Amino acid sequence: MFIGIGRVEIFLPGLNSLKSKRRVINSIKGKIRSKFNVGVSEIDFLDKWQRASIGIVGVSNDSKFLQSSLNKIVNQIREFRDINILDWSIKINNDFETEKSKFVYNENSP
Repeated sequence: MFIGIGRVEIFLPGLNSLKSKRRVINSIKGKIRSKFNVGVSEIDFLDKWQRASIGIVGVSNDSKFLQSSLNKIVNQIREFRDINILDWSIKINNDFETEKSKFVYNENSP
């Protein structure tokens, strides 16, 4: 299992309120979610009118597919009008140790 994590910092020139920023960010998040089936959230600069950081996470059994999907998401964000990408990063992680827990049924428990 691979988990892909993306972070995109954007600049939103021309906005003058948190309400207008929220409208733009919600539009971006909705389009990304529906097209790519990933988790998306605004993760930083919540109180800044013209700046935002968007976190994206996806899960797949194919790391190349995940890398490609996250790159396509960054390109999709670039296509939005009046948005400038300041910085972005993608990380694919597969270093997970699973701890198996053993369930023991106890007849004497209430």
